[in-house]
Amino acid sequence: MRLAGSLQLVLLLALTSRAAGRDIPLEVEQVPTIITHTSGPIISLPFDNTVKIKCEARGNPPPEYRWTKDGKHFVPPHLTKIKTDHRYGTFVLHNKQLVQFQGKYRCYASNKLGTAMTEEIEMIVPNIPKFPKETIDPIFVKLGEPVVLKCNPPEGVAPRQIYWMSFGLQHIEQDERVSMGIDGNLYFSNALQKDSRSDYYCNAAFPKIRTIVQKNPMSVFVKSLQYDQSADSVNATEAPPMRIPSLLLPSGVQTEIVLLKGQALQLECLPGGFPTPKVEWKKMGDKLSTRTTFDNFGKLLTISAVEESDEGKYMCTAKNPAGEDVHYFDVIVEEPPKWLTGPPQSQLSTIGPDVHIKCSVSGKPLPDITWRRNGEILKDDPNHNRRVLDDTVVLHNVVPGDSAVYQCEASNRHGSILANVNIMVMNIPPMILTKDYQEYTVVLGEDIVMNCSVFSCPASTSSWAREDETPETLKGGRFLSLQNGSLQITSAEKNDSGKYVCVASNKEGRSAVTAVLDVKDPTKIIEPPQDMQITSGTTAKLRCQAEYDKSLQGVFEVLWRKDGEKIPLSSDKNSRYSVDDGMLNIMNVNLSDQGIYTCIARTNLDEDNASALLTVLDVPDAPQNIQISDLKTERNVSLSWVPGSDHNSFVTEFIVEYEESQWEPGRWKELQKVPGNQATAELALHGHLNYQFRVYAVNAVGPGPPSEPSERYKAPPAAPDRNPENIKIQGHLPYQMDFSWEPLLPIEHNGPGLEYKVSYRKLGLEDVWKEHLVKRHSFVVRNTSTFVPYEVKIQSRNSHGWGPEPKIVTGYSGEDVPSAAPQDIAVEVINTTVLRVSWTPVPTATLRGHLRGYDVHWLRNRSLLNPNKILDERHSLSFPGKRSHAIVPGLKPFSEYRLTVNVFNKKGNGPNSDPVTFNTPEGVPEQVPILTTSNAQKDSILLVWGPPLESNGILTGYLLQYHLINETSLEVIDSHEMNITGADTTQCQLQGLEEVSLYRFHLSACTQVGCGPPQTQESSTISQPRMAGQQRNFSTQGWVIGTMCAVALLTLVALMACFVRRNKGGKYAGTPPPQRQDMFSMDKVKEKEDLHPDMESQGMNDDTFCEYSDSDEKPLKGSSLHSLNAVGDSVSRNSLVDYADGGGDFNEDGSFIGEYSGPKHRGSVSQPSGPSPVTA
Repeated sequence: MRLAGSLQLVLLLALTSRAAGRDIPLEVEQVPTIITHTSGPIISLPFDNTVKIKCEARGNPPPEYRWTKDGKHFVPPHLTKIKTDHRYGTFVLHNKQLVQFQGKYRCYASNKLGTAMTEEIEMIVPNIPKFPKETIDPIFVKLGEPVVLKCNPPEGVAPRQIYWMSFGLQHIEQDERVSMGIDGNLYFSNALQKDSRSDYYCNAAFPKIRTIVQKNPMSVFVKSLQYDQSADSVNATEAPPMRIPSLLLPSGVQTEIVLLKGQALQLECLPGGFPTPKVEWKKMGDKLSTRTTFDNFGKLLTISAVEESDEGKYMCTAKNPAGEDVHYFDVIVEEPPKWLTGPPQSQLSTIGPDVHIKCSVSGKPLPDITWRRNGEILKDDPNHNRRVLDDTVVLHNVVPGDSAVYQCEASNRHGSILANVNIMVMNIPPMILTKDYQEYTVVLGEDIVMNCSVFSCPASTSSWAREDETPETLKGGRFLSLQNGSLQITSAEKNDSGKYVCVASNKEGRSAVTAVLDVKDPTKIIEPPQDMQITSGTTAKLRCQAEYDKSLQGVFEVLWRKDGEKIPLSSDKNSRYSVDDGMLNIMNVNLSDQGIYTCIARTNLDEDNASALLTVLDVPDAPQNIQISDLKTERNVSLSWVPGSDHNSFVTEFIVEYEESQWEPGRWKELQKVPGNQATAELALHGHLNYQFRVYAVNAVGPGPPSEPSERYKAPPAAPDRNPENIKIQGHLPYQMDFSWEPLLPIEHNGPGLEYKVSYRKLGLEDVWKEHLVKRHSFVVRNTSTFVPYEVKIQSRNSHGWGPEPKIVTGYSGEDVPSAAPQDIAVEVINTTVLRVSWTPVPTATLRGHLRGYDVHWLRNRSLLNPNKILDERHSLSFPGKRSHAIVPGLKPFSEYRLTVNVFNKKGNGPNSDPVTFNTPEGVPEQVPILTTSNAQKDSILLVWGPPLESNGILTGYLLQYHLINETSLEVIDSHEMNITGADTTQCQLQGLEEVSLYRFHLSACTQVGCGPPQTQESSTISQPRMAGQQRNFSTQGWVIGTMCAVALLTLVALMACFVRRNKGGKYAGTPPPQRQDMFSMDKVKEKEDLHPDMESQGMNDDTFCEYSDSDEKPLKGSSLHSLNAVGDSVSRNSLVDYADGGGDFNEDGSFIGEYSGPKHRGSVSQPSGPSPVTA
């Protein structure tokens, strides 16, 4: 019970000497603990400048050091004392002094509470290995006898390697008969004549010190058994006698082998005898281990890492036909001391109980155990509460004075092990080692551990509580108190932020510290980068936006990695990588930029990451391995290739290009396109060319680079594959025929000596072809008949034959102008402005060329209103194609015309037909140019107008229509109509009108055919003036009436003057208005505006109403005689194509009923639009 009670108070501090005592804070007085030291053995190599031997310890008070060498006090030279890091015990030995410091060292670290010590540290300073200088006598041996060449290599730094070599640095050949033992000697099972030589060199290599030494050469002479024969005959016939096997190594019958567990067992039997014996191995009473291997031709048995089960008796047997020999090995496996359950642990105990220190070791032979206290031998002392019982030390009723470092050292003949056991006896209240008000930060939802590290003896209990709440121990739920006194909070919440108190207590007292916890918002990527495809050479933009706790802004950062490697971001303007507001920009993207990009948003507390795949699209790589194969014919080959990488964009097609060295060397041209899923092309080649080919691929990004050119391929010459195309037959002169064609390209010649055979004959008249061979690509046939059809064919040929049979084309010889005029010209007047003209076409023989069409010419001689005035207004229209009639628009009514027709071809116009004279009938007059109202009374209004500028016939009078208008609704209330006879009438006083009413007037000029478009005006009657006001306003009214009469008179005079000037060819500058289509309806808004005219504007019109020109009013009138004379035959021949071809509207009988609106040109005609109305 006593032992059990003391063990309950024991605190195990560390598992190794390096960690011993670390659980006791350095603020507490404690015995020294060895932290680290140099482990032996130390082997000093010749090229080592210095050797450092370490010994470091901790303790309170800080320990002091001393050394022993070979058990005696030793003062190291140049001892280094660096108090800041407590490396008191380390010293350095320099190369020149190393030999005198060879030995076994031990370090002691002491303070007032005890002494710690290390195991012995052996330092070995090996000598430089060398063979002794000696003279080696030659070895003479009889034929067939065994011989041994002893190397006796020097000792040195392991590993050591032995080589037997000749003077020429050639290895001595080894086999079953000749082999080297593990001792380095060279063993011959039997000597043969070929073994005689004087250059057997033994070499020992020490790679660790980079040294090779060589022994003086040894000589071997093999004697013949027959001395009376010549050497040559002996070597040829003599054989060694049979010899019973004998073991050259090992000697004797039995050998004892002792080795340590884990080492490699090597058993060797090297036999002598003739024939060369074979060696066999066995383990007596057991099977050989599965780890057994055989080397050196079966003479060496090796078992790696021996175990106790490998102990026993082994036997080797050497056999040959003469007999056998055996040797026995007793193998004993031993073991140096080792801890059974680890070294004894340091202990912390309260005052009073017993302390047991047990040193459990094993080894073979069984180790002896030596106990020390503070480095001094500890003996059994029953009278002073101390017992040493073999492997156990018992301290009864411990007191603080028992605190010390106890050493247990176990040793046998194979080595020793040592453990320092710190025994600390004390009673102290809790000492909290964690800093007070330690601050902790944790991310929302994560776990946090707040430390409360306590040292006490006896052990203390710890509890946690919130400082800002009712003191209550935190336990259960998300709060967990750990065995070391710390508090773990699982899935931290925002309200967990605050202050926490840890309280530790034992029977000696209590202590407390405060911890401060701050729960932060987590870092989270809210806009991760997206997978994207990017074209090479452009800029890739990967966005990464994150949110984080703003209090961590100073430590927040965004990092980018590509395929796990950090991307080098630089402010250098030449850097291709930049980050702007969380966006990674990669400029001038190339294929090396393809990969997985990871955005890492992090603070010092947490991080979040997101990845995206960046795929770089680029043009395809050049195809490889261009091969010409599968020669089907000499000019049809198969081209194959190996496609390159498509760089993430499927190849849509391959382009095969060629280059030939004869016509355009160095220029590559496209030959063929191949679908992107195909890697071969069938190529048809031209002859007599020296080709080479290359291929490039095309994808959505664009064309890739071309492949390397293929080998040259010489296509043999051949006849042309085709004849010329686009043959043209033209007659530039009437009695001549010109042939021209597109020549073959130079690469299409297929051979030398290209020329063309031109064959021609009259179509349907000649059977025999006329043939000519030419080298150019044109040919002229002279003295032909005018416009005769010919058949023509052109065939290519070269020095290797003719091209294929050519196609026949048809053409005509040269043209001439037509020789005949159309006959039977007839004119049918359809209406006042349109007529139909017909004729009999000219005979085909008189065309003398390809018919182009007919020209119609007409001349307006005079107007029937003024027959004495000659006008000479000329016009013409061209009507293409074969036809016998045409529609001619744009004539003037009531006029006399003369008309002719001619045919034309490519060469020009034929003669005109006989002229035909005709008159156009009367038409309706044009619109009255001006209509004014004046002198408005309560029941009357005076109308004044001018005659129409074009009466288009004999003027018979005027038609006046007037309507009473509702001023509110603008609707017609009452209508009246009256005929005004007399062509010279220009005014009318209307009576019987209603008082204060609005009237609309429509006036049209008339001939016997009908009336023309109306001119419109509106005006209102006035109310009856009062008598009292009549006298006062009489003078004013008289002035107004006089003014209105004067205006009307001036208007009439001006209109008559304009009419006279127009008949003399004068022009007017007025602007023609649009015609009204309905004389009985008007826009209601316009009507309402006209009810209240602006008097100021009326006055202006009164002053300017006569300033009108005829030039723009009637743009479709015939041009002057001077302009017609300048036109002649060059007038347009296409201006009425639309009418001639049915572009206008015609009745079934062919009469024209549509309004002509063809393009304007010299000699063209169009429908007049009439002059504008003027409001006065």
